[in-house]
Amino acid sequence: MLDLFPLLNSLRIALISSIITFFLGIFAAYYIAKVPRALKGILDVILTLPLVLPPTVVGYLLLRILGPKRVVGKWFLAIFGIKLTMTWWSAIFATTVVIFPLMYRTARGAFEAFDRTLAYSAQSIGLSNTYIFWRIRMPYCRQGILAGTVLAFARALGEYGATSMVAGYTPGRTATISTTVYQLWRTNNDVMAFRWVLVNIAISFVVLLAVNMLEKKERQSRKGGE
Repeated sequence: MLDLFPLLNSLRIALISSIITFFLGIFAAYYIAKVPRALKGILDVILTLPLVLPPTVVGYLLLRILGPKRVVGKWFLAIFGIKLTMTWWSAIFATTVVIFPLMYRTARGAFEAFDRTLAYSAQSIGLSNTYIFWRIRMPYCRQGILAGTVLAFARALGEYGATSMVAGYTPGRTATISTTVYQLWRTNNDVMAFRWVLVNIAISFVVLLAVNMLEKKERQSRKGGE
């Protein structure tokens, strides 16, 4: 019988990190689009870097920042008595960094496809930028942004490299689906490892199906608007 903790832990980590990344990605995509081209190119490279770095490198860099003997980790431990590594929520730091480029690039693409004449028309009748963003721009770009959010969630659910370094593997405390598969394989428990692999494949299949449906709706809505 499967211990459901790795599944539940993976789901809450992926959900929390996806919510954080949703707002951070949209904020970065919207405001970086307004900066000068040279600066935008530099910021774009920096924010997209975790997408091409090996996850273990991301995990190592996070440990250099959040470790109990490092500046940030040592300060939190001394002031609040909170250890930023080797807890279940430590994985949120890792997954957020890893999935951020997916959300950022998807949101940026959606905003770049936005018909700016709609914003100009709204401004001409006195509507605020906040109103235009939430009531006009976001609804127009919702399909692309939702697709990016779902894709980021799927990536967070399957993250292993950075998560294993920052949160480790402790059954019933920090175990996720990915770290559990590795530990079961390492201990020659292929039957249980394969069961978790099937669970991960099933979840990923459903998520990717949802992404395809959202992209199909986006294409249809754009054709309808032409």
